[in-house]
Amino acid sequence: MLNVLITGGNGYVGRVLTRQIMNEHNVCVVDNERYGELRFTQDDLSHFKFINADIRNRDKMTEVIENFSPDVIIHLAAVHYIPECESSPEFAVSTNIEGTINILSLCPKSCRFVFASSGAVYAPQETAHDEVESPTQPMDVYGFTKLHCEDYIRYFSQIRGFSSVIVRLFNVVGSGETNPHLLPEIFAQFQAGYKVLKLGNITPKRDYIDVRDAARGFWAVSSCGDIPLGTVTTVNLGTMNQYSVSEILDKIREIGNLDFEIQQDPQRIREVDRPFLLANNHRIKELFGWAPIFNINDSIQDLIQAPDLPQSLVNKYQLK
Repeated sequence: MLNVLITGGNGYVGRVLTRQIMNEHNVCVVDNERYGELRFTQDDLSHFKFINADIRNRDKMTEVIENFSPDVIIHLAAVHYIPECESSPEFAVSTNIEGTINILSLCPKSCRFVFASSGAVYAPQETAHDEVESPTQPMDVYGFTKLHCEDYIRYFSQIRGFSSVIVRLFNVVGSGETNPHLLPEIFAQFQAGYKVLKLGNITPKRDYIDVRDAARGFWAVSSCGDIPLGTVTTVNLGTMNQYSVSEILDKIREIGNLDFEIQQDPQRIREVDRPFLLANNHRIKELFGWAPIFNINDSIQDLIQAPDLPQSLVNKYQLK
């Protein structure tokens, strides 16, 4: 039984991960409830410790880490939504970089530090991104914050002597999303009764990984494999399959037997949007024994049955 500290545990992947391990391990979730609601049930909360705290608050994080003595820190807390990072870069830098440095500088030597990075750190390319051979060249503020954090992780792991795993996560899908990404936007419009959906560019292709597989991946790199103290291992977390927005829409029509039209909204088209993003996931399979269980059809089916969207996103369309 391990002491597992999960930052951002009330978020999308964090909530699923917490529920996957809370009955077998001592779990402490740190989250500042930025979305205005605690998304766990009372029964869930009886199985782990929850602390409302901002990772940028050094005094509070010092207290949490010293009192809990984690064997593993899974650092998921961040500003993830790219348009928000672009509109408030100072907030993204403060949370993503300064908050991460706070935790790194407090991480015990005996601890394994697992960091949620992103496929957004890679330079654009048409083939699958490889952790060793593919160059890094972010195209947005979010990607830059994650890449900078990777450098700090290598530095602190070496000088403080703890082991680390950098997880470059690709596009997560399924029930329970907290940010207004593609699929939550689509299903929020469905819930509001829209028959004409307003979307941005529908040609970019992405590697979509089910949220349950993403959570499983984070736990695999947290609990498996041999990582010597003071070293850092980097892995991709994706499926090696990519789909365009147009293909996703076709699957929603087919699986849900839904009839709708698409209207391109110029305000939703990103100024910078890479055409392809695909993970090579051989390394995480070889080092940690992880492989995806769910496919894109499973994720869409779950969204159709129970999207579990944040109320703020649902209200965005119902109030119009």
